[in-house]
Amino acid sequence: MSERRIDIVAEPDHLGVARWYAVASPGLVAGVAGLGPIEPFECGSPLPAAVPPGTLELSLHVEPSWRRRGIGSRLLAAAGAHAAGRRLVAEVAAGSAGESFCVRHGFRRTGAWGHDLLTYCDVHHAWLGELVDVEHPGYRLRHWTGDVYGATSVEQMLRRPSRPGDAVVSAAEADGGLVAYALARREGPRGRRARQYGPAVRAGHRGRRLGLWVNAALIKRVREIDPHVEEIETRTAPDDPAQQALRRHLGFHPLGRSLRYEITLP
Repeated sequence: MSERRIDIVAEPDHLGVARWYAVASPGLVAGVAGLGPIEPFECGSPLPAAVPPGTLELSLHVEPSWRRRGIGSRLLAAAGAHAAGRRLVAEVAAGSAGESFCVRHGFRRTGAWGHDLLTYCDVHHAWLGELVDVEHPGYRLRHWTGDVYGATSVEQMLRRPSRPGDAVVSAAEADGGLVAYALARREGPRGRRARQYGPAVRAGHRGRRLGLWVNAALIKRVREIDPHVEEIETRTAPDDPAQQALRRHLGFHPLGRSLRYEITLP
């Protein structure tokens, strides 16, 4: 089918996310691109220091049977026109068509992640409960659920009332302040996978197994809230052996590797 018969259709922004669809003549979607805010929860600060404010995360997918017809380039052009002058960040699987696409279009590689997966059928729930029940004198465990839209920090989220939403936070507090947390976002109201961020522990409170505590509590809490969730995926920097060891201790298994690419639009 000729590329000229494919229309790029924009979807109105919703909760800060913009999307474009490559629609073939009978209404078939051949590809989709999206732009949204960077998740601010990975490193325990509003944004990682290397990512300037205003940076957007790009997602772009073209169905395999429609590739090499310029559809990805047209979707990127539509997203680029929307985000002129801003920096885009894309996360792609190592060695994938997405990585080749980023290289061809002038993106610069700026980081790498290892991905891990925990499946609830492999979780020893009694052992997990014991980890959560361990006392940590001077610290209090707190749970929160809600939506993350508009929040730039976990502290800001915890100031909101807890209510139904796509995010779950398990946090440790001391003297009324946040010192450690782990956060998970569910993929849709009945999605089977959740994406975990953290655990993050503030300097001065490390070495007290608070990361293990809040992460175990999060795993337990996610399943209590939504029994449809069967898996939790998370990612770890390759130069963070302590975080990698914590993942293995909790039962996460290596899933794959992804790369981060960036480009600043003219």
